[in-house]
Amino acid sequence: MTAVTDQDHTEHPDHLESTEQPERPARADTAGAWDDGLIARRVNDSPAEEQPAVAEPRASTPQKVIPLSYDPQLASRLDALRELVGLSRARLDNRTLSQAGRVLDEAAARRRLSGQHTVVAIAGATGSGKSQLFNTLAGVPISETGVRRPTTAAPIACSWSDGAASLIERLGIPPRLRRRPLQAMTDADERLRGLVLVDLPDHDSAAVEHREQVDRVLGLVDAVIWVVDPEKYADAMLHERYLRPMAAHAEVMFVVLNQIDRLPGDAAEQVLDDLRRLLDEDGIVLGEYGEPGTTVLALSALTGDGVGDLREALARFVAERGAPARRIAADVDITAARLWPAYATRRRTGLSEEAREEFSDRLADAVGATAAGEAAERAWLRNANRACGTPWLRLWRWCRARREPTTGRVPLGGRPDEEVTARQRVEQAVRTVADRASAGLPVPWAQAVREAAVRGSQGLPEALDELAVRAGLPPGRPPRPGWWPVAVLAQASMTILQFMGGLWLLGQIIGVMAPNLGVPVLLMVIGIVGGPLVEWSCRMAARGPARRYGLEAERRLREAAAGCGRARVLDPVAAELLRYREVREQYGRVAGVGAAGGGR
Repeated sequence: MTAVTDQDHTEHPDHLESTEQPERPARADTAGAWDDGLIARRVNDSPAEEQPAVAEPRASTPQKVIPLSYDPQLASRLDALRELVGLSRARLDNRTLSQAGRVLDEAAARRRLSGQHTVVAIAGATGSGKSQLFNTLAGVPISETGVRRPTTAAPIACSWSDGAASLIERLGIPPRLRRRPLQAMTDADERLRGLVLVDLPDHDSAAVEHREQVDRVLGLVDAVIWVVDPEKYADAMLHERYLRPMAAHAEVMFVVLNQIDRLPGDAAEQVLDDLRRLLDEDGIVLGEYGEPGTTVLALSALTGDGVGDLREALARFVAERGAPARRIAADVDITAARLWPAYATRRRTGLSEEAREEFSDRLADAVGATAAGEAAERAWLRNANRACGTPWLRLWRWCRARREPTTGRVPLGGRPDEEVTARQRVEQAVRTVADRASAGLPVPWAQAVREAAVRGSQGLPEALDELAVRAGLPPGRPPRPGWWPVAVLAQASMTILQFMGGLWLLGQIIGVMAPNLGVPVLLMVIGIVGGPLVEWSCRMAARGPARRYGLEAERRLREAAAGCGRARVLDPVAAELLRYREVREQYGRVAGVGAAGGGR
């Protein structure tokens, strides 16, 4: 329902209601005719004396209009709703946020208008007698009544005090349909000062434009009086289309059972009790025993029985000056209830440390961090063997290495099947972390989290391949510990002993040296046995450093892969989760609770 918004101004005589009479004069049935009844309807065929409608007197001086002010709690809820809509525009469709936008617009428009007036609409079905009740409250025939249906074709406003022109203009009621009750108000009417009463067309009218006017004005007024009759008080259209959806507005509603003079004996109390039962089934809180809620009354607009109670209730209601704020608060409550599926969750949401670590491990497996660490360890051991091994063993290994491809380094490119497997692992890791991050979130935010993860995963396998090359084994040989020179010197010494013993034996064989087999053989045995022994000792001593070197290479590659995955996937996902937490906190303020869900 769209409001006609006007600017805040003081009432000018040009805005006052005209003295033009209604297009169809009302019949005043002094003989007790059933002008608005459905059963035993009698029409007085004698011409009724036409009584002129009373127009609002022109104000001699402009009257200052005091704008409406909201209490801090309602103002905070409206600010939170405005912030919530702003944060959600990129995640929720306009249709979901349209009602919240309308509530904010109507709240801002109503706040600029008079806070000293309360706009109350009288709504009802065909033949319920709402127009006759309107005339009875005004004390003068203003709204047309009669046997022809529908009688009220357009909303008619009656204001009990000055300064309400802007409010009536907001309802789209032209000056020719604005009235004042009496020029000389009684004490009872003085208590209604500040009341603006609006007679609406029938909500079940056959004319579509009439129903549209009812729906539009009901979205703009501060309160509503629902007039029902003994025959149609249980009408499904009334309860399902209006009363049940407006259950949150219980504090700004009156439900009046009219035409009780048609009910014999205690039938009126029985019908009234059944009406209360139906209202309770609609979820409407009844304002009984001093509790806030809907006021339910029984009266007869024709005989005046019970009208005084309604007038008294209206006087107290208008004097409180709280209906506009309560109406806006109820609108916010309804908006919060409808937005519940889009914001609230009862599950714990977010990415746990376990899920983050699992994602990093999956990326490390995809990039081959474990294999790279093992390769680094083997490279370190190979370098130790080359430095500390016997010359003969090193020569044999050199010859074998020339016949085989170099191993121990991270390959620049893998086989096609390995690349496909690595890509599949990356995609699976992204899907898993997205599913875990979006678990328990409302559908729009879960979709946003998954989309953020998918966007971040684009190009991730290629980035990991480049990272594997950069973060793999550094070029050149692995670093050597301090004891390697001693081991090399010991191995050289064993080799020298072998050469010395061999040369000594050769000299004895050719007769250059005196025969003495013991010393050269001993030297050769020491060199031959000592060389492998030094090599074995170095290999045992190199296991620890080689293991640490491999683990360091694996850790470096794992951290690089985790950093790449965090920057491309986890950070965008965490940003979406943070955005959801922000809107959830704002939704909690809108709903009037500390938190909207159980997640962190």
